[in-house]
Amino acid sequence: MKSVIVGTAGHIDHGKTALVKALTGIDADRLEEEKRRGITIDIGFAHLDLAGPGGETLRLGFVDVPGHERFVRNMLAGVGGIDLVLLVIAADESIKPQTREHFDICRLLSVRRGITVLTKSDLVDAETLEVVRLEVEEFLCGSFLSGKSPIVPVSSLTGAGLDQLKQALVKVAAEVLAKDSTALARLPIDRVFTIKGFGTVVTGTLVSGAIRKEEEVEVFPKGQRVRVRGVQVHGQPADQAVAGQRTALNLAGVTKEELERGMMLAPPATFHTTWRADVSLSLLPSAKPLKDRSRVHLHAYTSETLAEVVLLGQKQIAPGQTSLAHLRLADPLLLLPGDRFIIRQFSPVVTIGGGVVLDASPLVRKTSSQERILFLEKMDKGGPEEVLAARIQRRGKLGLTVASAIAETGWTRGRVASSAGTLLAAAEIVRASDLFLSTETFRAASAEALVAVTAFHNYDPLVPGIGRETLRERLDLGPEVFSAILDSLVRDKKLEIAGEQVHAAGRGVVMKDEEAESKQIIESAFASAGLKVPSLRDVLAGLKVDKTRAQKIVTLLLRDKVLIKISEELVFHRDALDDLRKRMQAQKNASPKIDVAKFKDLAGVSRKYAIPLLEYLDRERVTRRVGDERVIL
Repeated sequence: MKSVIVGTAGHIDHGKTALVKALTGIDADRLEEEKRRGITIDIGFAHLDLAGPGGETLRLGFVDVPGHERFVRNMLAGVGGIDLVLLVIAADESIKPQTREHFDICRLLSVRRGITVLTKSDLVDAETLEVVRLEVEEFLCGSFLSGKSPIVPVSSLTGAGLDQLKQALVKVAAEVLAKDSTALARLPIDRVFTIKGFGTVVTGTLVSGAIRKEEEVEVFPKGQRVRVRGVQVHGQPADQAVAGQRTALNLAGVTKEELERGMMLAPPATFHTTWRADVSLSLLPSAKPLKDRSRVHLHAYTSETLAEVVLLGQKQIAPGQTSLAHLRLADPLLLLPGDRFIIRQFSPVVTIGGGVVLDASPLVRKTSSQERILFLEKMDKGGPEEVLAARIQRRGKLGLTVASAIAETGWTRGRVASSAGTLLAAAEIVRASDLFLSTETFRAASAEALVAVTAFHNYDPLVPGIGRETLRERLDLGPEVFSAILDSLVRDKKLEIAGEQVHAAGRGVVMKDEEAESKQIIESAFASAGLKVPSLRDVLAGLKVDKTRAQKIVTLLLRDKVLIKISEELVFHRDALDDLRKRMQAQKNASPKIDVAKFKDLAGVSRKYAIPLLEYLDRERVTRRVGDERVIL
């Protein structure tokens, strides 16, 4: 079964609700005030099943909207998800102000298909009906309803023309492309109410994806998670609702008072709301010029808020023109690229234009107007790979995660992976763990890393390498990107890593003559001393180099384990300690235990050296202290 959403549009009292009732048998006016006053105030709903051209069932869901100028905001809440429009024009009145405004709204929302219905045809003679038809044809000329789109006269009172209208609906509805039920789900809420014994119920037109019974969904912009207790499609229970269907959801975990029209349901932990959006904005030919920083009323699907329009690259938009713009919203909304919207003048409130969202995740950092315009042009005209590559490029060294790519584009994980795979194969991007970077950015950061390491060596030649974390912070890179860059440079044999230090490949410590001489003096001083080592301070004091360089030379000797520090005061040459280990093993053959006195005799040292040496041997598991003695292990 194919589901198609049909919206009505037209001036007040031109017979929209009567037409829907005549077609479906359902009175879309549900409010007591609507029935009392005889006008539609809020959006109403009905449905009709017709046999399609191939014998399949076409389920038409009707969204009936109010025609009074005071209720255009309610009309806008209903037409956001429609597939085709019935432009209703009364034969006894012809084209009126709200006919024009509603039709402008449909064009701005990029509605592609529809039927023009001349209602109340029973109230005029054939000659008048033909005159009205000609007026309507002229009005529609050049629009999506001109040419092959039918104009059908009907009378909801007598039933004349209804069969022809149904035939036209079948033909046009068959041309409507099915919405993507495999996409990520979004349901703009247009009604909230409670049903005794069930609880909170919301309705809306599912604009993408599918929502299943017992699934969890997130309410935007609240961020609250709720469970779908039950699903109805066009009034009938169902296991799931798919894109393009009028949907009612019974929600658990939320009250009627916590929800309202304009909120949206979507998969949890997938999207985020935004306070700003970059858009392509078109002004109606009938509108006044729109100046930079103007305030407007913005309508997107069922939501409504105020917005400030910041024009990009110009000071105002002329009537009938299109411009790139940045919208600053008064309230957070869930918007995605491709979403259509309407803007209405701040005061008096009339429809003046609309457009399409290009980017609902603009970066906060400053970019030039030209860079921003080039990026948005890619968002507007580029294919999937070009769009993803541009989004990765603008993130620079921060990279773009798969989750962020999904949130920014509205694509599924599979679609992101497919486009990323093409870019990876073409070497346009690289992957670092869960991050994507442009190849250009990756190469630039790699070159910056090499420069930083070389600069460190030049500045501090006595230190073997720069610390990993120090280098990462100096490059201002995240851990994943930094690791990927290091791995790449090591594979290319441009850098080497020793423990936590990074150094240029093949680069060792570079010493001047006096530094090399000092290193030899230090090593000899401790090597010749055996276990009766001198004070490190005294040894360093006799060197030709300054204290800082002397300390760095000692650090090198300690790093290479030529010298071994066993306490804050005592440093020994490794040969002396190796010799001590051998003597301890020989002592074990004579006696497995040794006390401090015997150790002093064995090592030939005073207590000043004996206690630190025994503690060192304990740490090295050469000995184990038991009371006042050591067991030689």
